[in-house]
Amino acid sequence: MKARIGAVAAAATLALTLAACGSGEPSGSGSGGGGGGLKIGIKFDQPGMGLKKGSEYSGFDVEVAKYVAKALGTSEGDITWVQAPSAQRETLIQTGQVDMVVATYSITDTRKEKVSFAGPYLIAGQDLLVRSDDSSITGPDSLEGKKLCSVTGSTSAQKVKDKYPGVQLQEFGTYSECLPALQTGAIDALTTDDTILAGYAAQDQYKGKFKVVGKPFSEENYGIGLKKGDTAMCTKVTDAIKKMISDGSWQKSLDANLGPAGYKPGAGNPPTPAACS
Repeated sequence: MKARIGAVAAAATLALTLAACGSGEPSGSGSGGGGGGLKIGIKFDQPGMGLKKGSEYSGFDVEVAKYVAKALGTSEGDITWVQAPSAQRETLIQTGQVDMVVATYSITDTRKEKVSFAGPYLIAGQDLLVRSDDSSITGPDSLEGKKLCSVTGSTSAQKVKDKYPGVQLQEFGTYSECLPALQTGAIDALTTDDTILAGYAAQDQYKGKFKVVGKPFSEENYGIGLKKGDTAMCTKVTDAIKKMISDGSWQKSLDANLGPAGYKPGAGNPPTPAACS
């Protein structure tokens, strides 16, 4: 009798051990999709592009991410949204904390050394946001001696450092942190992509207080960041972007998210996604 009880106990222990091992398996990887859920990095503080409000997520990047996820076999309810600040995007991808990043993520040679990109899915341009009553700033050439806000880890900050050394650059963790300082006059301008600036200018609490200068001085090719070398995943995502553009969903989403801010996409839009390599 004792032997039987011992055998049952041993079997139960083995079953619990196996169950525990199974529950410890990591969820998702660079190959993602297939209905198994996806972890997608987005911005949480960029109106019109990527915004978290309560439990709701909105913006053009969010809509692109949902479309791509659906094409990969993942429903909206199976997406885990992860905040992806500019300076952390490569790390999130490299460490597997996300399967992809769709967060106003400009494709650059430096970044391509660490991650792969599908896209571009939108071509934006760096511009300036200033107070509505400020006529002294008409473009990047008039920034000499001005206090300019940007975000650590963004291409915008680096370009300003390189091209306009006379600017007093102040870097914050997120773009939304720059807005109160701009409103009070602690800084004179905010620089980032025109898509992001348009979204901020259209926010209810800032309507009429800010304006986009309207003289872009760069070309930013937004791509979807993926694990380095995952060509199969890159190809699937690229095909989804192409379909979004061709079936009209791309334009519909852009109009719905950035149209209210008066944003009009510049030359090259809609873009032609590059082949994955």
